[in-house]
Amino acid sequence: MPECQNCGAFVTDAYARVFTPRGVENPRVCPDCKDKIRDGGDVRQARSPRST
Repeated sequence: MPECQNCGAFVTDAYARVFTPRGVENPRVCPDCKDKIRDGGDVRQARSPRST
C-alpha cells in the first residue's frame, strides 16, 4: 500500500495513482498532512492551519 513521503500515512492506490507523478510510488503529500499542501505540480508549506 502506498505511503505518504511527508507524514508516513497510508493512502489508497487510487489516491496515489491520481496525485503521484509517473514513476513515483509514494505521494509527496496526502490529505492527512497538516503542514504541507499540493500546489499544482509542487508541494509547499501551508499558509494557514488546515482543519479536517
